[in-house]
This record gives sequence, C-alpha cells and structure tokens, in this order.
Amino acid sequence: MTDNSTPILRFADVTKLYGDTLTVPALDHLNLEIARGSRVAIMGPSGSGKSTLLNMACGLDEPSSGSVFFDGQDIAKLNDDNRTRLRRDKIGMIFQTFNLLPTLTALENAALPLRLAGTSARDANEKAAAMLAKVGLSAKLNNRPDEMSGGERQRTAIARALIFDPPMLLADEPTGNLDSHTGEEILHLLDDLHNEFGTTIVLVTHNELAAERCERLVTLHDGAIAEDITRGAVTETANYSPN
Repeated sequence: MTDNSTPILRFADVTKLYGDTLTVPALDHLNLEIARGSRVAIMGPSGSGKSTLLNMACGLDEPSSGSVFFDGQDIAKLNDDNRTRLRRDKIGMIFQTFNLLPTLTALENAALPLRLAGTSARDANEKAAAMLAKVGLSAKLNNRPDEMSGGERQRTAIARALIFDPPMLLADEPTGNLDSHTGEEILHLLDDLHNEFGTTIVLVTHNELAAERCERLVTLHDGAIAEDITRGAVTETANYSPN
C-alpha cells in the first residue's frame, strides 16, 4: 500500500555535472520534495537546470552524485527494463513539441503505449477512445497530427501520457507552441485532470500565468533552488546570492 505521507518525488543532494572535465553543474546539490497530489511549477532562465530536473525525475538521466527517489524507490538502482516500466506506468510526460507519430491517427497515438505493453488492439483502442473523450477529442479519433490544430495535438499527447493513469505527470512547456487562447485551454484541461484524478503535476514553464495556477513555485538558478514559494510564503536558500 502506498504511504501518502511519502513524497512522490524526492531529490536528495543531487548534483549533475556535464562537460569533458565534469565541472559544469546542471544541478548543484539539489534537495527537493514533491508532495503527492500537488501541482508544482518549475521556473528559471535557460541553463538553470529545469530540463535536467525533468530528465532525472523520469530516469532518463542519472545523478553524478546524490539520489532521486520515486515513491521511495531510488530510480538509479532500477535496471533498464524496470526504469522503462516506471516511465510507462507511473510517469506521464508531455512536451511542447507534442512528439506524436505523424503516420498514426489520434486514436493510434494515444493507444500506442498500451500496444507496446502487449495490450490487445481492441482493449487499447477502447481505453484510448475513452481518454481522448476526456480531453474533448471524440470527433478526432481518426485524424492524423497534420489534420489537427496545435491544441488538438497537445490534447492527444496528454491523452497518451495519461493512458496508464499515472500518479505523476511531467509537463515540459506544454503551452510553448500554442497561441495564448489555446494555451489557456490546455491549462484548464490540466486543472480538470488534476482535480478529477489527483494527479501530481510538475510543470516546467516560462509562463508566469501558468505558474500561478500551481500552489507551489520553485525557481532554479545555476542548478540550485533560488526560491521556493508556497501559497505566498517565500523561502530564499542560503547558498544562492543574486549577482
């Protein structure tokens, strides 16, 4: 049974170094806990470590030192197969580029993770159709990506990300390629999904209005937490000094 008091995601003194001499920290002794069922916005300038944080959160990258825990389990200690299952079953991911396969319909794109997991075509399509209905795309099941608007493509990507009913959703600039009106619709959709399913949402964004929808805002600077704001309370970390 899951212990609801355990953070769903925890970074414990995580450092990630890049470069031939391993001297460029993308994350620098980062400590961060994400509560189950919360909505957290991650902001910061380019190069602050946002993408590295997301890659660590889903096991696409490993720390140079420290540990990343999902549901109390050290992700780095999982073998490749189990790490793949973790991303498939427990962590939904959406991106600003949608990452849909152009030759597949909306239904086929949404059903793809189930099919890759061995689910029958009938069962996978039934689940995918139900998920696409939840995101308002019942009329677009047979449309391919080039036959859909940007907002419809992002809704398809969200349906695919949620096909296994994951407890956590990682969203990397999900409105970045959308106009303001369509972006607002996608944010409303994420609100609805969070409220209905209690999904933990970690949202990387440059959009301050999107960040305001989250009850917590974490700002990164040079791989460290510069600010951690919850319900208006601001905490500044001791190891960060603005230049």
